[in-house]
Amino acid sequence: MLPYLGKGRPEKVKQRVTSNVQNIWIDNPQRYGLISRALHWGMAYLLLWQFMIILIWRIFGPHPLVKAITELGPYHGTVGGCVVVLVVIRAIWALFNKTHRPAKAAGWSGLMAAIVHRTFYGLMFIIPALAVARAYGNGKGWLQWGCQIIPATGQEIPWLVAPADLLHGPLSWALLVLMLGHIAVALLSSRVSGGEVLTRMAGRLR
Repeated sequence: MLPYLGKGRPEKVKQRVTSNVQNIWIDNPQRYGLISRALHWGMAYLLLWQFMIILIWRIFGPHPLVKAITELGPYHGTVGGCVVVLVVIRAIWALFNKTHRPAKAAGWSGLMAAIVHRTFYGLMFIIPALAVARAYGNGKGWLQWGCQIIPATGQEIPWLVAPADLLHGPLSWALLVLMLGHIAVALLSSRVSGGEVLTRMAGRLR
């Protein structure tokens, strides 16, 4: 038999439980919520997978084992498309949580962190955008998941292809360097702060 909770008590309990569940998803000043973490680590996986495959191809070439490894994850174009979508969602989500997520560090460190994150967002949008421009400009189009996202015109537009050929590769490597620097700084800052930095994005939600 359930104990008597009193008039109105079940509603209060329900409200408290609902509030706790919502707190898991939403950011707060102590840590990032589940949605922010999913977006962060999802993008991290996609980018690390992309660069790992690129480096393996450059080192070993079209070896059968390399092709087999490539089949284990998303293809190059798929990663680019997913990253653009996640960047837009993450930017909107960041604006929604702007007033109640962990505060940035004060002084130069906070300024540098803000610049790095904005550079991240810019590169993760510009690099796939250049690829899209090239797909349209070379007339081949872009077929993804059975959908013709970019039409295959069969006509080449040199002024669309040239910027992508010039910038897509160098900007991609710049993004990799920025990622490695971001990881190094996060680990170093976490060590100095006793794990507080990493805990915000990978620690307990409650």
